[in-house]
Amino acid sequence: MTQTVGDYLLQRLREWDVEQVFAYPGDGINGIVASFGKADNRPRFVQARHEEMAAFEAVGYAKFSGRPGVCLATSGPGAIHLLNGLYDAKLDHVPVVAIVGQTARSAMGGSYQQEVDLQALYKDVASEYLVEVNVAEQLPNALDRAMRTALSQRCPTALIIPADLQEESYRPPRHAFKQVPSSPPSTSWPRPVPAEADLDATAEVLNAGEKVAILVGQGARGAAEEVRQVAEVTGAGVAKALLGKDVLPDDLPWVTGAIGLLGTRPSYELMRDCDTLLIVGSNFPYSQFLPGFGQARAVQIDLDGRFIGMRYPTEVNLVGDAGATLRALLPRLASKEDRSWRQKVEKNVESWWDTVDREAAVDAEPVNPMTIVSELSRRLPDNAIVTADSGSSTNWYARNLRIRGDVRGSLSGTLATMGPGVPYAIGAKFAQPDRPVIALVGDGAMQMNGLAELITIARYRHLWTDPRCVICVFHNNDLNQVTWELRAMSGAPKFEESQSLPDVDYAGFALSLGLTAVTVDKPGQLGSAWDTVLDADKPAVLDVRCDPEVPPIPPHATFEQMKSAAEAVLKGDPEALHVVVQGVKTKVQEFLPGRRDR
Repeated sequence: MTQTVGDYLLQRLREWDVEQVFAYPGDGINGIVASFGKADNRPRFVQARHEEMAAFEAVGYAKFSGRPGVCLATSGPGAIHLLNGLYDAKLDHVPVVAIVGQTARSAMGGSYQQEVDLQALYKDVASEYLVEVNVAEQLPNALDRAMRTALSQRCPTALIIPADLQEESYRPPRHAFKQVPSSPPSTSWPRPVPAEADLDATAEVLNAGEKVAILVGQGARGAAEEVRQVAEVTGAGVAKALLGKDVLPDDLPWVTGAIGLLGTRPSYELMRDCDTLLIVGSNFPYSQFLPGFGQARAVQIDLDGRFIGMRYPTEVNLVGDAGATLRALLPRLASKEDRSWRQKVEKNVESWWDTVDREAAVDAEPVNPMTIVSELSRRLPDNAIVTADSGSSTNWYARNLRIRGDVRGSLSGTLATMGPGVPYAIGAKFAQPDRPVIALVGDGAMQMNGLAELITIARYRHLWTDPRCVICVFHNNDLNQVTWELRAMSGAPKFEESQSLPDVDYAGFALSLGLTAVTVDKPGQLGSAWDTVLDADKPAVLDVRCDPEVPPIPPHATFEQMKSAAEAVLKGDPEALHVVVQGVKTKVQEFLPGRRDR
């Protein structure tokens, strides 16, 4: 049988060790879909319910495997639907390769059905590598470059393959003029280390500091042990950008937790009081949460020189691999004998976790959402993967979830788009089928697309050696993050028409699919509910009815933010009294006996 272009595409993906392609069919990729059938579904065609979900699943797969995620969609509408997930990959620096169809070459430019100028459409999102394959000889090099570019630049890339070309006979490139052969799919990546003089300059800054703070992002994940060693030598406290939440466990007494609007008080205090800052693998954008201008001497380490020296005036900028750079730096560092700064950091961290526990124990109607995550933290398997969505539930993931062991976690950190929590969990299960996965998702995101992807979970659950895939729904019938933003940032009361959600039985829908399902409407039920879903022999939905008026206000909220929220209530917020009561009950926990002096 003659090998088609579609057949060769799948062969080359197998040579790149691609095991699944997250996709949705359409006539613009019929030639490729037919090739999946001829190839005995290798790589596996994982059918999402929507192309956007396929892209998110590819992002989740890439985040939790370290390998490129691959997604596939038809021309026109399918390619358009991929965009949100691809922008999520672009902004979070994740390797994803998108393969999209296009109308037949003979119809291009003829205003044909589903014809969209895909090169113009994808020019920004796939700016590092985007190519339309117009002859068979292009394909090997085009696919290889898409894969290598995605890996080397940690970005999305895209191939556009017209529908008629997919069904043509494949012809390999020749060593001939104006043809580009390709090498076998293998690449060895360097671990660059900065120059000796720059390492010496960095050591001088860190050795001179008396109050050292370290900020880590996802770029430090492969250098966790080196970060620990540097922190021990320098007596530093370590704050984590949200994408770096899983770099270090929260049971280390000098790890202050997340930083920023969703961050913790000890991270805020660490940056407020330090005199030296080391940034490792982070492009955390909110400079207002970093030390004051001129307050601290600073150094940054990043593999990508394009993102260095942007957020704070750094004296030394080290472009290099985080682990290799820190290993070269360690012998140059002098151990701090005065541990008073470290002791202060540890005291702040201990007090913070006491505050978190007290806040999670505050009564609410019906369930305090902080309690959901606090109860999970007590039971979190050491090898779990946690995905989070965008919304008020993100606050509780950021502040209340205690990372330990080999727990991994991620979310849409930079695009902060709604909806990736459940598809990320699916991608994670394909990346790590032997690990339990938990998704923390608001009911707004669940209604947006999570419900449909429960069908995908039900369809593919038999492939996962550890069957546990738990979707925890924060069920408050409110688009809660925006409601609070209206109150705190705009001084506006909740607008029911935009913010209130129709009530849905999430557990009931899960049961209809044959999944485990538990509904919780009393705080005393939470512990046993988590035990049930984490011990289940199949995927599960935990549907928790929680209080929308527990304020996701950071412990370092400004007076103006709290004043705006109060003014919003006075303007006639429909839950005015309940908002005030819950806000006071929650905030007062920071000032109960045992709270340290500040």
